[in-house]
Amino acid sequence: MNKLAFTLATALLLTGCATTTSPSLPLNTAYKVEWIGERPLIDRSHVTVTLGADGRAHGHAGCNRWFASYAMKGDQLSFSQAGSTRMMCAPALMEQESRFLQALGQVERWEMGENGELRLWYAKDQALRLFAE
Repeated sequence: MNKLAFTLATALLLTGCATTTSPSLPLNTAYKVEWIGERPLIDRSHVTVTLGADGRAHGHAGCNRWFASYAMKGDQLSFSQAGSTRMMCAPALMEQESRFLQALGQVERWEMGENGELRLWYAKDQALRLFAE
């Protein structure tokens, strides 16, 4: 009986020591968007995302600067409705910017790929794909 109790106590002790850490998303790092869903960015356009430690996010949307608050818990991530400056650019850039800001507002979770690619999932099979600048 003592042997069984010792074995159970040891198993419980070892189980209590085992921890699983979820990966953390580096904050205050600028990420450059490469893809919005299934479409790559327009050549030489510059779309970025930076998540601040204070719960605020900001970046460049291609034509305008954008800003929003965000909430993150584990791999769950969501953004408030983004605000932005109001400059006008070429129609193609404005359309891309609109798609980016719409996708950003629908983000539900994040994951880091093996190659350092950050994916912000905003629909079942759609992600913003980013790389650290």
